[in-house]
Amino acid sequence: MIIGVVVVSVLLVLAAVSLKVLKEYERGVAFRLGRLREPLDPGIRVLVPGLDKLVRVDLRVVTLTIPPQEVITRDNVPARVNAVVLFRVVDPVKSVMSVENHAVATSQIAQTTLRSVVGRAELDTLLAHRADLNEDLAKSIDAMTEPWGIKVEVVEIKDVEIPEAMQRAMAREAEAERERRAKVISARGELQASAQLRDAAKTLSESPASLQLRYLQTLLELGADHNSTVVFPLPIDIIGPFLDTIRGQATRGVNGASPVIKATERTHDAQ
Repeated sequence: MIIGVVVVSVLLVLAAVSLKVLKEYERGVAFRLGRLREPLDPGIRVLVPGLDKLVRVDLRVVTLTIPPQEVITRDNVPARVNAVVLFRVVDPVKSVMSVENHAVATSQIAQTTLRSVVGRAELDTLLAHRADLNEDLAKSIDAMTEPWGIKVEVVEIKDVEIPEAMQRAMAREAEAERERRAKVISARGELQASAQLRDAAKTLSESPASLQLRYLQTLLELGADHNSTVVFPLPIDIIGPFLDTIRGQATRGVNGASPVIKATERTHDAQ
């Protein structure tokens, strides 16, 4: 009875040790006496204790953060660049047989590739055209990790740090560029406005009555603001007849007074 219990206990222990459960996102790479077996699919798998060794491989996407790297761009600007790499295992056997630790190896390759690619680019490209650099990084890293059964999905540059002196210089450059654009836009506006005013002057010169209506409209707009003083220009052709009448009356007055003045002068001489 005791022997039976011992045998059953041993069998249960062997069964517990021999049975391995692989999850859906895992694959198993098994070795029997040091020789590679066929990859094991998800589910319950039986391994012989002492003879078989199982290595679990995760097929999910792994997020790898590249620490900040000190680089010098093509135009000799120092910068600190960090990035993130998303990769996954597509061939479990190669990821175990070709490299000791595929995660560490991918991290080191990503760091060296990041320094190399950023060093070939200028600062403006690094700041404004990150998509092209990300694509170049992904292709370069994927080409080197493909023999390990690793597929690089995404590479994204997260942050770019440049010296404060360079930041101030870039701020001054951007401000000068904005001022230049403002002056150009203002000059173009003046040119277009002058052309419109010229056309308007030609139109108004063809119809003097329209000019009078424009004056009246301007006076109405000024009165709507409740101003206490209104300076309103009058064209010369409106007040011209009034000026001619005043000049005519002044001329007749001077001519009528001249005989009296002459008679007075003669009387004074006779005395």
